[in-house]
Formats: sequence, structure tokens, C-alpha cells
Amino acid sequence: MAELRKTDRREPTPPSVRFDEALGFAVNLHRLQFRKGTSIPYASHLLAVAGLVQENGGTEDQAIGALLHDAIEDQAESWPGKAPGLRAEIERRFGPAVLAIVNACTDAEVIPKPPWRERKKAYLEHLRATDSPSALLVSAADKLHNARCILEDYRHTGEALWQRFNKDARSAGPHLWYYESLVTVFQERGPSGIAAELGRTVANLRQLVSEAEAR
Repeated sequence: MAELRKTDRREPTPPSVRFDEALGFAVNLHRLQFRKGTSIPYASHLLAVAGLVQENGGTEDQAIGALLHDAIEDQAESWPGKAPGLRAEIERRFGPAVLAIVNACTDAEVIPKPPWRERKKAYLEHLRATDSPSALLVSAADKLHNARCILEDYRHTGEALWQRFNKDARSAGPHLWYYESLVTVFQERGPSGIAAELGRTVANLRQLVSEAEAR
């Protein structure tokens, strides 16, 4: 039998009613949103990120933050009072610690968003400067799930994948730069387990891209 992770040796604690509320709130908030260029409900991503957070020892606040990590970035425009109103609702329902995670994981809240590379550079600098382990954990889980999806989709669709993205990120180069930069940040700052898995995933993507370019 495989050795249990240290986090698996904690006293089991079932999800609370508060977590149930956050799950319903997140699913309803993103109900009409789909993964970029697909018919996959966006809630699948939120569930995957929350699962990664829990599997890597996250607290309930961190798991709820994972469920809501894209709330401001993607749904504030349709919320009464826009970003300030949605922030107030998240804090009222789930507390300031959850709101702090959501704020830390938001790389833009204005429409239209700033240029892709400008946003990503700013987000990388934010991760390098943050003193919040919660923000690093949720962000790393988010990026790992995104990287896994990109890798799998690239295996199936090849270069056509990049057409899903903004006009300044419609090739492999910008994405490899961004995700390799993320690997460096998380390897330096944690969480180490997700950082290692992200590193392997991004290395696999670079290998596939290199093989495609060599053909």
C-alpha cells in the first residue's frame, strides 16, 4: 500500500454547511460560463482547483477561496454593484480570509482587460511579492489544472488550440513563457508538491510543442 501523505493523517473533517453554500454560490455565479473554446461548464474547473487544494492539505477557507477564485475576474460585471458589490457579498457570506484569497487570485477586473502579457507579468510580480501561503496554494492549484487542460487539449488539437486565446497569445511561445515563469515562482515560494507537478506538466507541454515544430 502506498504511504499516506502527511495531510491524510489528520482527523477527518466533513465539509461544513458553509462549504456547501460556497459550492452552490460558485456554481450559480458561473452557471453560464464555459471553459475557453469548449462546451465544458466552467464549474468543472472550480471543482478541480478546490479538489487540488484539499488534496494538498488546504483548509476550508482555502478550498472555498478556490471555488471562488475567478468570481471577481469573470463575473463582477454582471453582479449588482459590480466588483465592489460582489466583494462585499463574498465577505458577508464567507468572511475576510476567503475574500483575501479571491482578491489575490484576481489578475484583472476591468473590461476590457489589459493586454495579455501585461496582465501576466503583473500577476507574476504579485505572486513573487505576496506573503500569503493561501494565495500561493490556490493560485498554484489553479495554474496546475489549467496547465493539465492545455496539455491534454494540445495532444488532441495541436496548434489550433492557441486560437482560443487572446490575439497576443495565439501561439505556444507566450504560454510556455508564462507557465515556466509560474513554475519558477512556485518552486521558490511553494507549495512544493503542486510546484513539482506543474513543472512536470509544463515540461511535457514544451516537449510536445518542440516535437511538433521539428516535424
